[in-house]
Amino acid sequence: METAGSASPQTSATLMLPHTARLLSCRVLDTVHQPVRQAKFEVTDPIGRRIVSGETDPYGGFTAAVPAGEYRLAVTAEGYAPFHGATLVGDPAQPGTGEIILDPVDPPLLPQPGHWELDRAHSSIGFSARHIGFARINGRFNTFAGAVRIAERMEDSSMHVIIDATSIDTGLRMRDDHLRSADFLDAARHPTVEFYSERFIHRSGSRWSVAGALTLHGVSRSVTLDTQYLGLGTGLEGEPRAACRATAELNREDFTLNWQSMLAHGIAAIGSNVEVALDMQVVHKT
Repeated sequence: METAGSASPQTSATLMLPHTARLLSCRVLDTVHQPVRQAKFEVTDPIGRRIVSGETDPYGGFTAAVPAGEYRLAVTAEGYAPFHGATLVGDPAQPGTGEIILDPVDPPLLPQPGHWELDRAHSSIGFSARHIGFARINGRFNTFAGAVRIAERMEDSSMHVIIDATSIDTGLRMRDDHLRSADFLDAARHPTVEFYSERFIHRSGSRWSVAGALTLHGVSRSVTLDTQYLGLGTGLEGEPRAACRATAELNREDFTLNWQSMLAHGIAAIGSNVEVALDMQVVHKT
């Protein structure tokens, strides 16, 4: 006998669909038929309008209710070649489950060991913060420098970036002056923002975590950059180059940037969370 609130492993909920809905159900697998988790799945109509999107579950599954018709499927996952295909969703009595097999791809070659310097002309450091509850302020730092020491073992590499706090630029001088003031960056007392890391962690494919210390407003906190390594290239003068994109979400109050101006209904003028993005090219020096 089952007690209230319990369920046997065989028990399954019945999904009640509108009479016009049909089930589109797929499993995403690798070449040895293991499920690919958190693969990004997008369903569009024949003229490219997105109908539904999401990620596969721990079993590689994706299920959505859609009107009957023809659809295009796009599936992407880190370390695998993208899949693009078409399907016809029709008879509700035969929903079925399709299988999509993703082929693995080799990750991009890693940069050679040595000293690599940040190329300011082909790099950017930007940020975005919520403004009065719904709009966003986007800005950047115009002056910065940095270097990466690539070790024989990539995980033993290090990175150091220094940012000129006075170079903050959101496109509005009065706002930028306020951000440089003691209310926020206090650039007169803390003229630089610095990030230093000695811990590179390989996650999968071209994805890395770069863990280090961020010093901002005179306060140091541990920060991990979610980093996508974009590969190697060659500059116009034949110099080896490498590129990556790194992101992180910071809480400005962790760095004692706790200035608040509350508007009507208790909405903060500037939100606490700040999204940071670094698009970086580095050039091999030695």
